[in-house]
Amino acid sequence: MSDSLPMPVTAPLTSAQRTQLFNLVRRAAKAEIMPRFRKLGTYQIGEKTGPQDLVTEADTSAEAMITRGLQRFFPSAVIIGEEAASANPKLLEKIAEAELCFTIDPVDGTWNFAKGLPLFGVMVSVLRFGIPVFGLLYDPVLNDIVWADSENSAQLQLPMRDRRFVTTDHDQNKTLDQLNGFVPLYLIPEDKRDQAAAALPRFGRVWSLRCACHEFRTLAQGEVDFVLFAKLTAWDQPAGVIVTQQAGGHVAMMDGSDYRGDTNTGFLLAASDKHTWDIVAEAFDFLVDNPAPEPTPAPEKNAFPGEMAVDSDA
Repeated sequence: MSDSLPMPVTAPLTSAQRTQLFNLVRRAAKAEIMPRFRKLGTYQIGEKTGPQDLVTEADTSAEAMITRGLQRFFPSAVIIGEEAASANPKLLEKIAEAELCFTIDPVDGTWNFAKGLPLFGVMVSVLRFGIPVFGLLYDPVLNDIVWADSENSAQLQLPMRDRRFVTTDHDQNKTLDQLNGFVPLYLIPEDKRDQAAAALPRFGRVWSLRCACHEFRTLAQGEVDFVLFAKLTAWDQPAGVIVTQQAGGHVAMMDGSDYRGDTNTGFLLAASDKHTWDIVAEAFDFLVDNPAPEPTPAPEKNAFPGEMAVDSDA
């Protein structure tokens, strides 16, 4: 029994259930996502919070199909899709107490998808009491899946059941100017953006794919050293967090605290190992607001070290 959770956090899916989920995601991509790629009309693309935050018919249709399948496979599970939660944020309140919770990002990288760029993916995670225990990162274009759970190392599942294990890059001799990674500069708050921009030339190379799915996949396969996230949601990070951890990486909030799937504030840093995490975290330490020290109380009237205060007005 866990000291802080109702029961131990273990991998929730059997091999057969994983296969069902893989097939469900692939069918949703084949039926609802790929037929719309580069064929969307303006009436099929909408805005949520602004012109950089898009939603398409592919998002809503794929999410609906995956949700129906999960409800059939796991009738007692809490299922939270990006579009459903955007319409009803109260769904997110169920995560912390849910023994089995699925989160779905039906088209991660919607902006890329809507612009005709073949850099988007599908992400599904399983949370137990808010802790990521399974993650799936699917590329509909290549039809392959990077996945992991709390009991299995990260793997690249290719078509025709071919697969191989993936690992992050563990070269701990790299200096800051040799590190490559992803930083979403446009999502960093304006009051810290100039400092963040000034820090970027210190690295080897820094850019953004506008797709957490592919950024996590690239990190888990050892091709970059870190990924920084400035906007946290229940569907953008949990799957990639467990995949990165099971590929040998280190993931934590920038203040050093553990990540949870219901975290929606702060900055999350995923790196190839703890050494790299520490180097990157130090370079971006200005992102963490350290609490101001408590003021030192004024000495009591007429008090001296080791003596009781005396009130001369008494």
